[in-house]
Parts: sequence; structure tokens; C-alpha cells
Amino acid sequence: MTVRNLEHVLRPRSVVVIGASDEPGSVGATLTENILSGGFQGEVYLVNPHHAAVAGHECFKSVTSLPAAPELAVIATPPDTVPPIIEELGKKGTRAAVVITAGLSAALKQAMLDAARPYCLRLIGPNCLGISVPELGLSANFGLNHPRAGKLAFLSQSGALMTGILDWAAARDIGFSYVVSMGDMTDVDVGDLLDFLAADVSTSSILLYLETIPAARKFMSAARSAARAKPVIVIKSGRNAEAARAAATHTGALAGSDAAVSAAFRRAGLVRVEELEELFTAAETLSTVKPVQGNKLLIVTNGGGAGVLAVDDLMRLDGKLAPLSDGLVTALDAVLPANWSRANPIDIIGDATPDRYKATLKAVLNDVTADGILVMNCPTALASSTEAAQAVLDAVHEAPHPKSLPPLLTNWLGAEAAAGGRKKFHDAGIPSYESPNDAIKGFFYLWQYTKAQEALMRTPPKTTSHTNIADEAARAIMRTAVKAGRTVLTEPEAKAVLSAFGIPTVATRVAATPEEVETIAHALLQQAESVVVKILSDDISHKSDVGGVRLGLRTPAEARHAAERMHLRTREVCPNANVQGFTVQPMVMRKQAHELLMGVYEDQLFGPMILFGAGGTATEIIRDTAVALPPLDTVLARELMAQTRIYKLLEGYREPPAADLGGDRRRLVRLSQLVVDCPAVKELDINPLIADETGVIAVDARIRIDPKEVEKDGPNPRLAIRPYPNQWERWTETADGERILIRPIRPADEHLYGAFVDKLSPEDIRFRFLAPRKEFSHKFIARFTQIDYARAMAFVAVDKDETELYGVARLAADPDYANGEYAIIVRSDLKGTGIGWILMRHLIRYAEREGLQELNGEVLEQNTRMLDMCRALGFEIRADPEDMSLRKVRLRLPTPIQDAA
Repeated sequence: MTVRNLEHVLRPRSVVVIGASDEPGSVGATLTENILSGGFQGEVYLVNPHHAAVAGHECFKSVTSLPAAPELAVIATPPDTVPPIIEELGKKGTRAAVVITAGLSAALKQAMLDAARPYCLRLIGPNCLGISVPELGLSANFGLNHPRAGKLAFLSQSGALMTGILDWAAARDIGFSYVVSMGDMTDVDVGDLLDFLAADVSTSSILLYLETIPAARKFMSAARSAARAKPVIVIKSGRNAEAARAAATHTGALAGSDAAVSAAFRRAGLVRVEELEELFTAAETLSTVKPVQGNKLLIVTNGGGAGVLAVDDLMRLDGKLAPLSDGLVTALDAVLPANWSRANPIDIIGDATPDRYKATLKAVLNDVTADGILVMNCPTALASSTEAAQAVLDAVHEAPHPKSLPPLLTNWLGAEAAAGGRKKFHDAGIPSYESPNDAIKGFFYLWQYTKAQEALMRTPPKTTSHTNIADEAARAIMRTAVKAGRTVLTEPEAKAVLSAFGIPTVATRVAATPEEVETIAHALLQQAESVVVKILSDDISHKSDVGGVRLGLRTPAEARHAAERMHLRTREVCPNANVQGFTVQPMVMRKQAHELLMGVYEDQLFGPMILFGAGGTATEIIRDTAVALPPLDTVLARELMAQTRIYKLLEGYREPPAADLGGDRRRLVRLSQLVVDCPAVKELDINPLIADETGVIAVDARIRIDPKEVEKDGPNPRLAIRPYPNQWERWTETADGERILIRPIRPADEHLYGAFVDKLSPEDIRFRFLAPRKEFSHKFIARFTQIDYARAMAFVAVDKDETELYGVARLAADPDYANGEYAIIVRSDLKGTGIGWILMRHLIRYAEREGLQELNGEVLEQNTRMLDMCRALGFEIRADPEDMSLRKVRLRLPTPIQDAA
């Protein structure tokens, strides 16, 4: 379940407090007082078997004695009473409860869930502070005061932290649409609430304080959906190992590695902040200012030092100073003293009057080349900061095209002197910050949000398609290891798996003895200048640490002696290691090559992760790595690489030429495909991966597998993001005998839409979109092609070369993944070829396999062809009582699919 019955939690019309009390200082008394004094206009009931009345309000003995079923229950009773109370509430007809009670054991939590499940009764908590819905005057909590109404939704796992944040927000006149203390998230979790808030019109931005993340795939799907609709700003504790352990103890759940968390947030389009104060800095900025188009900032200041501080912070956050055009410099020369800075920051000198502020800003707004404008004021005895603020507002109001101006941010330094100016900006909806650092961070969050949205909407190139050949080759190698009782593949086996997925490797042979090493080296040296000998042991992860690697051996005898010495050395250092022999391979000689690392590991929260960075024997010391969630495409692979310092060297620096970055990206994509297709792979290291302008090649590799999962097919069920479902690709033929491919849609299919739309008649466009359309923008089409396979599906019919789009059938499931809405469109010149029937049957089979209960759709009454198809496929058809031009169609699943006549 996700949003099912959450409206009863967040928009209730009646509330009951179970455990109401008048004992001073008790949780029950505080809850009762908050609810009764908050201004809630709905019915309020109190339950306590020991009181006839509490706070002058009638008190009922039990849930069963209530005169009506309350929509929301707030429970603050001893732990062992909670499950039976939930049972009583369910029978009464209540469909939501906030469980304040702490100290429920695992058994009691399960009993609580079991009691709620038959009634689909949703539970917030337990062990939470409660909720607030300021618009309704509902304060169903203890200790949150009464937050003012606003557009920010705030979700927090920590109740104690939430009270401090709300006090901080109240002092700054910040309001909220919802405040939810999530507690242990036994039922309703952050993913469920994100799904609800994504569609909530009263919420403009979402703030999250998280300690851990349950149900990573659901969270990622909900977060990506919410981030497409509105800014989602998150702060997560547990950035280091000690803090992560503390968080796990506090919440009773595991905290993932911070690198994985940051990667997940980036992939979901969330804006992450590090400090509590930054949470509201980001929220205020993103909820009041439109996104920026780039990272170039223009600064106007009356204090040179303050401007320099702002520039320092801007550079630290990878921002840029916007250049001043010749025309703007000329215009500023006319209104500023001769000693003005003539550069960005525009220093208008410390004696700047309000008139000088207005004239400067008017000149700037008439010649805008920046992505954002920051106006700063340092208080002086020569001019009023409040009047300077009004001058800025006047300049904005008098600008020729105020709606097209870039975002304007302000920093009025000081306390009393700046208060009047900051209030003016606040009333005008212009962010105003107390320090240059906060102002620059505000601009940074705008840029970060823009980049996140671009990442969510970008169109990647088509990647290499899935092949079963690679899967079977890898599985055969893993079977051999399992039969031998091993969970770690030998180096040659690991390289063979990589080769199956198109990752180049150095040919490697195995020798059982030093004498065999000599024989193999003799053969390899016929074509190679030198060879490498390495110890072969499942028990030794880092061969260099035990002297288990010898490079540049030029004769067979040298190779044999090296093998003998490393065997003796290994016995001394690792006497318990099981040594299977040695590996021998040609020495890769690339003088200006870079040593890279690519790998796979399992994160406790987000499952398989892809790692990239600087490789070699000093990897742990250099610590230049970055991680990303699979699946990857070449765009995501480039973004992963760009997070590392070595990426700058790969791009080319001074004498060494640039490495084959395209090859690096493709190898990361293929490594990602390996992770998707082979659930048995638990750990994988390619170190070093040699890279230069000629390409990349894996010199060493190590893979650990789970024997129980070797026979399992992909896609990997542990992935936090559901990958492209290649198992739903199918070749078929039209009624005309043309061979076509039915497959899930890909983001790269956007380029097919132009020709497709050109061949749609106006009538078909109106039938599909229920209204005429003339233009289809990138952003519009991207929402159709860049879908989340965990909650939606679209099947396309394409020609055999995949260069022409013939039709699309689409399914959008509700957040509960119980019902789905379908839509279908076929190219107008291909009507009667059976493509619509093929797509629709394929979509229905998919919906059945996914376990959906029914398919729904809306069809114009004039669209007789679609209505005839619906009848033949078993859909129920009825008129829409609110719009007689529409027909509502519904297919209950599973339903036998009737063949078309």
C-alpha cells in the first residue's frame, strides 16, 4: 500500500484521542490540549475508560462506545493495548491512526499491523510525535505547538529534532501545509507520504529529515515522482560510520553508506543539504524563486569585502561570475562614481544612496546576461538600508519585462538596520538572507535543482540492448565455480564473465606449479615483451599486499623464479590461505595510461551499486571514487566519472592525450548490464582497468557470487531502480505480414515521436489527448518516454530496424499499484493493420502479470473504433455522468482476453 486511505490521516474531518488525560505534563494531556486548542473545525472525540470528561470535553469509555466512526485516531496508550485498539477502530470504520506510543516490541508491531490489515487502516508511527495540518487547525501531536499555515510539507523521522526546527521556523514566519513525525514507519513510510504530497495542490515544496530509508525501490520511485512535480529537499543523518550506527540504534533499522545515499538522492532529483539551517534556506529559495538556467551570478554590493566573501563562496560551489557587457559598463559609468569596480561584483561604493541602488539595478535589469542576481547591502550611517531595499523593489517593478527577469536574491547584512529591508523583501516574495554565505547557497540550490530536473528529463542515447548470450555464458562460468564449492571466481573466470559482457580483458592462463608458469611464459613471450605472474587464491583479495604480483618478467626462468618466491612469501604471510596456483598474462605496456577502478558492491539500503575511480595499489589511500545506482546509460556513466578527480586527467592534461572517454562510459554501461542480468554477482572489482587514448582493458578482476542465485534470471530484484524490462520484448507480425517489434519504451525513443506525430490526424490526436494539440515540446514528450518502470509502462510498436514508431500503448498505475489507467494511439495511416490489438493485448498481459486488479480508461464517444475494441476485449463501458462526451471503460483482471473477430 502507498496512498491508500492517507487522506484520512492528512485531511480528516473527525479525530479521536485514545488515551486522553488531564494529568498535567502527560502525553495524553498535551495531545488533548493541542487538538482542542488548535482550531480544528471537525468533530473531536476523547476516549479514556477512567474519565467521564477531560478538559471539559465528554470522554467515552471505549472505541466501541463512540457515537460515530472517527476518520483519524491518535493513540497514546500502553504498548500492549495498541493492537486491540487498532482492531476495535477497524471494526468501527476508522481508516487511519497516529500511534504516539513508544516501546512496542517487534511482536507488538506485527500484531498492530495484523489488526489493521483487514480494514486497510493506515498507521503513522509508532514512537512518533504526531502530525499537524495547519490549514485545518489540526495539531494531533504533543509538543509541536501550532505551526502557521503555508506551502511547505515537513516529514521527519526524529520528533525531538522536529520541535526545534518548528521553533526555528516560527521565528522566521515560515508556514507549513503538513508536518508529520514518521516515527518507526511500521506501516506508512516516507515513500507513501511522498506519493501523497506529490499530487497535493496545497504543497509547493517538501522537506525531509531522514535517518534511514525503508523499501528503497518504493522510496526511489516515489521520490522521483515527487521531484518531477515540486522541489524535494532532504537532510539525512549518519554521514559517517559512527553516526550511521547511532541512527540505526535510534530507528531500529540499518543506515546505508553516505556515498550510496547521495547517489540515490541525485538519481531521484532531490536537493540534499548538510545542515538544519540549510533545509529552510533551500526551501525558502526553491519555493519562492523560479529555477535558474545556469550558474552565472551577477553581484551588486555597496561593500567590497562582502562582495569578495560572496565570490569566495560562489567559486567554492562551482558557480561562475557573469561577465559584464560593454553596454552595461557604459550604462553603469553614467550612474556610478568614477571609482566603481567596473567588474562583477559591481561595487557601488559604501556611500551608495537608495537612488544609486535603483539606478544601478535598472541598468542591470535592462542588460541581463546573468542566470541570477544577488543584491547586497552593508548598513552605513550614510543611507537607510530599508530605503535601499525599497529602491531595489521599485527598480524591479519598473523593469520592462519583470516576469522574464532572472531570479533576484538579496543579502541585507546586520540585525536591526537590516530588519526593515528584509521584511520588505519577504512581503514581496523575494528571498533575503542574513549572510553572503546563505545567499550564495540559495543560488546554489536553485542551480542544483535545475540540474536535478534536467537529469530527470534528459534524453540519453540508445544503449546496447540486452542479449541472453552474455547471461548464459556468465551463468555457465558461475556454475563451474559452484560445483567446485567456490563463491569467488578465479581471475580467469572473472575475466571471462567480463568478456561475455563486452569488457575487454587481458588473456590470462592458469598454472598449477612454478614449472607450468615457466612453460606458459615461454609461449606468451613469443609475442609479448614481458609477462606478469600473480598468486591465485580465493583467500587473498589484495595480491600486492602479500607480494603476490610480479611485473615485467622477460624470460621463462624469471617467471618460474618469481612464482617460487611468491609461493614461499604467501606461505609466510598467509599460512592459512588456500593457494590454487598462479596466473600468467602478457604485460600491458602503455606508458601514459591511467589506472582506473570499476566495481560493484552491495549497499545495505539501495542494493547493488556501481563504483568508479582511480585504481592501482594505492586506491584505498587516494580514495578518489564515486558511486551510482544501476542501471546506467552513457549519460549517467559520464556523470559518475565526472565526480572523480581523475576524470580531469582522463580528459587530457598537458602532454598525455585524452583517454577514450566514450570507451570508459560504454564499459560502465556494460558493467551495469552485468549487474542487472546476473543477480548472483555480489561483489566485483576490476583493478586496475588500464585506460588511454587507444581504449580500456581490464588487467585484474575479482567476482564474488551467491551460489543460490546463479540460476536466477535478471533483472536483478535487489536494484533500487527497476531496470528496462527486456523480458517484455516480442517480435510479431501485422495483418499485412510486416514484422514488427513490441517492446517497452526507452528514453531514447523521443527522437521517434516527431515523425510519428506528423502522421497523426487531428482527429486521432484529439481522441488520444481528449483535446487538440499543435505542438509537442521536449519536456512534454520526455514525460512519455522517461517513465518509471516500477509504476508505469508503455509498449511501443516499431519497425524491424527500430527507426519508425507505429503505435504506443500506455499504462499508468496508481501509487497503490492496484489499478491502472491505459491509453493507446496508433499512427493514422496504419489503422486496420492490427497494431492496436497487438499492443492492447500485450499491455493487458503485462497488467495481469504485474498483479493489477483492473484497467481503466476514458474514451470520447466519437471514438467508435476504440470503443469496439474495448467491448471485444471485455471492458465494461458506461457514460461519464460529469461529461456526457466521455465514456468510462473498465477491465477487471485477470479476465480472459477475447480474440478480435
